[in-house]
Amino acid sequence: MRGGVSMTGARMTLVGRDAALGALDTALAECAEGGARIVLAKGATGCGKSALADAAAERARAAGALVLTAVASPEERHVALGVLRQLAHGEAGFALPAPTPGPMPVSAPRPGLAPGAAPGSAADGAGSPPARVEAMQAFCARLRELSAERPVVLVVDDVQHADGASLQYLRYLARHARTAAVLTVLTGTPHAEDLDPVFTTELMRQPHFTRLRLDRLTPTEVAAALAALRPADGPRPPGTRVPAGEPVRTAGTALRHEGLAPGGEPTPTDVLAPADGFPSAGDLHRISGGNPLLLRALVEETGAGAGAGTGTGQPPAPEVGGPYAQAVATCLHRTGPTALAAARTAAVLGEQATPDRVVRLLGGSATGARRALAALEAAGLVEAAAGRQEGVRFRHAAARAAVLEDTAPGVRADLHRRAAGLLREDGAPATTVAEHLSAASADPEAGLDAGFDSDFGADPQADLDPDPDPDPASDPADVEVLLEAAEELAARGDARVATRLLELALRAASDAETRHGIRLRLAQVASRFDPAAAERRLTALLEAHRSAAPNTEHTRLLAGLLYGQGRIGEAAELAPGGAGGPAAAFDTELDTPWAVSERLLQGSRLAEATAAPLAQAVRSLTASDQPDRAVRWSRRLLDEAGAADAPGWVSLFGTLHAEALLRLGDLAGAHAHATAALQALPDRAGSAFHCAPTSVLIRACSAMGRFTEASRLADRQLPPRLPAGLHGPAYLRARGLHRLAVNQPHAALADFLEAGRLLADWGIDRPAHLPWRTDAAGALLLLGEAGQAEQLVLDQLAHPDARRPWVRGLSLRLRALTGEPRRRSALLGQAVEELHRSGDRVETARAMADLGRALQYEGSPKGNTMIRNAWNLAKDSEAVALCREILPDAPLTPPVRDRAQPGGHTADGGAKLSGSEQRVATLAAQGLTNREISAKLFLTVSTVEQHLTRVYRKLRISSRGDLPMDLTPVSRTAV
Repeated sequence: MRGGVSMTGARMTLVGRDAALGALDTALAECAEGGARIVLAKGATGCGKSALADAAAERARAAGALVLTAVASPEERHVALGVLRQLAHGEAGFALPAPTPGPMPVSAPRPGLAPGAAPGSAADGAGSPPARVEAMQAFCARLRELSAERPVVLVVDDVQHADGASLQYLRYLARHARTAAVLTVLTGTPHAEDLDPVFTTELMRQPHFTRLRLDRLTPTEVAAALAALRPADGPRPPGTRVPAGEPVRTAGTALRHEGLAPGGEPTPTDVLAPADGFPSAGDLHRISGGNPLLLRALVEETGAGAGAGTGTGQPPAPEVGGPYAQAVATCLHRTGPTALAAARTAAVLGEQATPDRVVRLLGGSATGARRALAALEAAGLVEAAAGRQEGVRFRHAAARAAVLEDTAPGVRADLHRRAAGLLREDGAPATTVAEHLSAASADPEAGLDAGFDSDFGADPQADLDPDPDPDPASDPADVEVLLEAAEELAARGDARVATRLLELALRAASDAETRHGIRLRLAQVASRFDPAAAERRLTALLEAHRSAAPNTEHTRLLAGLLYGQGRIGEAAELAPGGAGGPAAAFDTELDTPWAVSERLLQGSRLAEATAAPLAQAVRSLTASDQPDRAVRWSRRLLDEAGAADAPGWVSLFGTLHAEALLRLGDLAGAHAHATAALQALPDRAGSAFHCAPTSVLIRACSAMGRFTEASRLADRQLPPRLPAGLHGPAYLRARGLHRLAVNQPHAALADFLEAGRLLADWGIDRPAHLPWRTDAAGALLLLGEAGQAEQLVLDQLAHPDARRPWVRGLSLRLRALTGEPRRRSALLGQAVEELHRSGDRVETARAMADLGRALQYEGSPKGNTMIRNAWNLAKDSEAVALCREILPDAPLTPPVRDRAQPGGHTADGGAKLSGSEQRVATLAAQGLTNREISAKLFLTVSTVEQHLTRVYRKLRISSRGDLPMDLTPVSRTAV
């Protein structure tokens, strides 16, 4: 003991640092006995070096020593004698002789020289200017003089950042004050980028030198640190804030209320009190790597306390910008510029990061780059990736996000671009390379690392400008990689990302033909999400094609895409021989046997390449004699489109499903699915495709008597440049039928004739697709032009499509109305039979009503029954407009007196109908004769007549025509 120094001063508990504290205590004790000691403590950033320096100074003061402290910083590295001045003036009331710096070299030091040392200087200052040597001698003498009274402790934190002149003084002191009671405590990092090895070597040569190593905390030490998180007055409830100024002990240092900004500056904050049920010590160690600074940040962010060691809580989920992210940024900036650059490089490489790739991407000295990676691993920021040879990964996604956020957008983009080139050289998968190219091109404000997550196709027209200049930063090799990756992702069903990559390839490509091919592929993929966007892309491509040199392959593909959108007229422009090509294809589509279409549907899955053929197969089934099959297959494809997250396909196949339902007379179903198809589309006006579901809605609403809704849809202005496609005539026909329903025959006739003209111009005038002649004939009849109407009907009957039941039934009905009255009932009977075969219930009911009126005209007693049956069928199809046309005065809900109650009771409490009576009455109301009923129910004709007699008596009616119209239907297959 010297000068009253006592070793019984207060001792601070530092978890995991007992050995280091013991070594400091020993060094201080030996120093108090009269010998100089040098202690160099090295540890990675955040591992408690500064806390240990503070503890050493505090313990030395408590022991009565004179303590002089200094903290070196990178910003003051070029300030001569900056550290020494802190030591000289760090203690109030005490001043050392002011050292004279003398002339300092301004050039960078050569390898082997201490920073700031003059060329030719030795470790002890030999060769330095005389004034400098005299100042160092005076400094050493003054410390000797002070150490005679009490031990002197010099504490320099972060010595790797000290200026060269101060290091010369410390080296001089180490050699010339061996017998003085001076303890020099230095802290630094083992992976420092600019610490002169001569300085460390000179210290190691001294017999009184001791090196300490500060490792990261072990899981056991982390648990102990968490156990120490208890305030003096007992536990607090979860989430309670610790008052400012109150220490919370953990992780190798006293947790004063001090946060760290990314630049390393302290910022006031407070700490969450510990509580049970928070993340386990194992989770906290895994994420922090045992780094005390990162551990403290996690504790502050999650509020983990003593209960964390139980493992009962959830794994920590640090947030971007939170305390943990700030601590990560602090560690990086304190570790040095090369380590910071290495961390940014590893963060950009992500899953593809390896030491070799980080070194190659950084460039410069391989030794320096590997030393930087070692510093990151020593600090617990990165670790070797499991399952990958020499992989590098961040311990938590939040750490990587913090590094990316700390990187300027321009730097980040450049790293991604160079990473793409490096990975391409290494033979990485195309999708991996493309992800970096995508991130490099992302808007700096779109996100930290947009990659494949950036928005695609915000403006579908943006990339359609004629021959935009290629991106000068793009490598021609990028185009091939982007296209390969786009096709691979499209095959997986990830078409949104595929679209993004195709757009990037378009910007990178410089060859005109390549660019045109990419635009064609973009148009094909766009139909998956937005048919209107695909429409606009194809329109721009068609205009460009008209003014460019023809390319046979591109022409064929463009014609196919146009045809797939139903743009027959425009596809005909590109086909050899004019309109023959697309017209022939359309004929083939309509004339394909339903069994062939079903085989295609059975053997294909929905994809970009199959969407158009599958849609054509469904349309073929709708136009066939088996439209119910179209309902089933369009429903399946609609479900597949929904599962594929493809709103464009949802709208396409939803519209086809609605058209098939409408073809069968399911008005409510058609209305519902057409509405859903419209809602699936982006809200954009001026699209020809919008006409398809809108056409179905207009027809369904008109037939259901919803004339206001139908008028609102029909009165919308058509797109100014409606493409020459199938949707336009379909819309004209729907609008004409609505106008006919609201007694506007002139306007209706104009729409029907215009639709017919368009179809004739394109060479696809097929009544099986659109029977405009019978529609126009109906309008002409209302206008009193029976002769013209008859001619149109005869023309349609002469068409080969008239062999189809639906076309023949429609034609025969109008032929009967325009021909001689004496043949009317016979023709209408044939029309009813053909329409019944076609499955169209609404048109069947319409023909039945006309037949009933013809029979009434002829005086047949079956007329009333036929009309009533037509009314029932129309009502069953919810064709309200047709019901009102058939029986204008008949209520859609019959009077109570006409209704049989559930169980067969009459409304006024009359006798209950038996089960047999109920079945016979129901079939009679559906229009079956007594003989047909007897065959259906396996009864004799006499028994049927007896049942009907009792039914008439119980319901208080006098004939079959008075039977209630809403009797429970009996299936035609029921017994």
